[in-house]
Amino acid sequence: MDQRSTVLLEFPAVRARLAEATSFLPSRRLAEGLEPSSDPVIVARALDETDQMRALLEERPGVGIGGAHDIGPAIERAARGGRLEPAQFLEIADTLDAASRLATMLADERRPLLRGLGQDLHSLPALRSTLARSFDPVGELLDTASPRLGGLRVAVRVAYDRLRRRLDALVGAELGSALQEPIVTLRNGRYVVPVKAEARARVKGIVHDASGSGQTLFIEPLVVVELGNAWREAQVAEAVEVARILDELSAFVAANAADLRETLGALARFDFWAAKAALSGEMGAVRPETAERFEVTLLSARHPGLTGRVVPIDIRLGDGYTALVVTGPNTGGKTVTLRTLGLLSLMHQAGLHVPAAPGSRLPIWLDVFADIGDEQSIAQSLSTFSGHLRSITRIVEAAGPGTLVLLDELGAGTDPTEGSALAQALLDHFIRAGTLIAATTHYAELKAYAHTTPGVRNAAVEFDLETLSPTYRLTIGLPGGSQAFAIAERLGLDQSIVADARSRLTESQRTFEATLAAIRTTEGETGDALDRARAAELRAADQLRIAEEERRRARRERDEAVRAARAEAERIVEDLRAEVSTARQALERETLTAASLDDAVSRAEAGLERLPAVEPNPEPEPVVPRTWRLGERARSRSGGWEGRIAALERGGKRATLEAGGMRVTVDVDDLVLASGGEATTDRGGAADAPASSASALRLDRANSVASSLDLRGARVDEALEALTRYLDDAGLAGLSKVMIIHGLGTGALRDAVRAEASDHPLVRALRPGERGEGGDGATIVEL
Repeated sequence: MDQRSTVLLEFPAVRARLAEATSFLPSRRLAEGLEPSSDPVIVARALDETDQMRALLEERPGVGIGGAHDIGPAIERAARGGRLEPAQFLEIADTLDAASRLATMLADERRPLLRGLGQDLHSLPALRSTLARSFDPVGELLDTASPRLGGLRVAVRVAYDRLRRRLDALVGAELGSALQEPIVTLRNGRYVVPVKAEARARVKGIVHDASGSGQTLFIEPLVVVELGNAWREAQVAEAVEVARILDELSAFVAANAADLRETLGALARFDFWAAKAALSGEMGAVRPETAERFEVTLLSARHPGLTGRVVPIDIRLGDGYTALVVTGPNTGGKTVTLRTLGLLSLMHQAGLHVPAAPGSRLPIWLDVFADIGDEQSIAQSLSTFSGHLRSITRIVEAAGPGTLVLLDELGAGTDPTEGSALAQALLDHFIRAGTLIAATTHYAELKAYAHTTPGVRNAAVEFDLETLSPTYRLTIGLPGGSQAFAIAERLGLDQSIVADARSRLTESQRTFEATLAAIRTTEGETGDALDRARAAELRAADQLRIAEEERRRARRERDEAVRAARAEAERIVEDLRAEVSTARQALERETLTAASLDDAVSRAEAGLERLPAVEPNPEPEPVVPRTWRLGERARSRSGGWEGRIAALERGGKRATLEAGGMRVTVDVDDLVLASGGEATTDRGGAADAPASSASALRLDRANSVASSLDLRGARVDEALEALTRYLDDAGLAGLSKVMIIHGLGTGALRDAVRAEASDHPLVRALRPGERGEGGDGATIVEL
């Protein structure tokens, strides 16, 4: 991007604002080095970074890099073989702790860029644990830093204690009268006592210093010289060990230099992205849509550098016209319009959100050029025509298709006639070159040019004549007036002078200004109507939003009801499974009779009745109620069971179907008449009585005969007698298959049971039990 234009459009101010939002030096350097790009891939990636980080910060407002430091210099010093200071090791430890916490948080992050950044954060647990074992929170080496350090420090303390005790004894008694003061002090790293100069001969020792007056000599007594030497030797040994430890830890850092650099870079990127997201939130900014064509749609755009009450503006360029000529009074906001368009374009291509409304669209410009003077009037004298022309000449040479050109006060600073002619020629050139251009001017000729030239559109900034202040609203489609006469009148200029100035306008100029005023009045009325329509649209949108929220609330309540019903159904199904399990255990114990089976079925059906009702989607066809009678043959629609009605229960609402010795109870509403299902009549007379008695006997047997017989533990003769009775009862009950349990044992009972059963007249076949039926310890008999 053109660097001069970038500065003129105040992008460095946005960059400085971004840098202030960073937390440490590496990310600040990234912010200070941010530049707009013309590569669509790079721009899209940078915008994705801002999007994903802003979403993360909205979900987790407190997330950050914690106590990370700029450990880059320490890494490079260690990599070159240098020795690090304890404070640098502490910074490395703090940075690794922050990286570990952030990596853990990003490990399950669903956003791809953040998850990828987390993979570049290396916890380095070995280095972290070593540093934690070596230093205390203030940076002092711990005794655990090496096996020898603790012992050496103990030796230093012991030597020091011996030295001080001997010195205290000398000061307290032996040398009391020879001392200036009864104290022990330090000179040149050695402990000495202050001896009076005249008592020098009484104290044998080494003179290390003297007072300024010469009256006091600082002497290390000979009797403590060896103790002092021992203390110094212990200190030296400790210092050597400390140096060795620091060298070893520095080498450890150097061995992990690559991972540390990558971790520091990832932390810097995370903090940089967080700064972009924070700036976006601070400005109330959004990500604009990226236009495929070179078209601009900025809705409610605001210049990031403005403070206080900022009036948003709508800017459109490129859709039907490629040049925009902005006119209006001084301080009306013409230059701000250009700066807003240019700066927001640069921010977008630097991966930053722009302060505008959703729905805004910006292309990826190949370059952005600007020739804009300072907004303050004092700077106008500094911007000469030649200076502007030099800048425009440079832009003419470089601008082409896919570039944005912003020119402030085009053609100003020279003769108005020649200046307006030159301005029109420049606009024609840029239109032919395929650039998109926005320019400000006061020239009436350019207003007419924009009105009559294809591809050029007028725009005006509004001005409140009552308050003599700009409204900063931009209206595209109409030229603006300079309002020089009106402003002069409001500021108190003599009316005759203003009238004289008006009279000097040509008739066409007066007509043109009057027409503009009429159009602006009509435009104002239309704008008011449009505002009312927008307000109505907003109210309708609010009502739609409320209705949508109600719909979502109803859906949530429905989903909660469905979940509760499902939970209740699952509980009932578990109860049914328990019933089935109980019945199966009873069957295995041969205690399951038809009556107990009926009870189990009734409990299961009662459980099914408790299942939450689910309304079917289509309305079921109405079922004509039928009055059922005993003996009719019916079929269950839902279960498919078919048989004769053996009993009617609960006021005729439930019926018991009987077929082949088995019975099942169902709702009568679920029954349909089976073929040949008419009830048996009394035409059989007495001849049917024996059949009825046989049926009654069969029903009675069916209610009392189990489906299996357990003979384990019985003697053979007792077992065979019980077997014969059981097979007779099973035949009467209409059972088609029964199980005889005799166990394995010696096989004598098994052989006798099978021999007896094979000779029974009701037995059709028999076989050993299969896997799951007791194996050879049981015999399956078919009747």
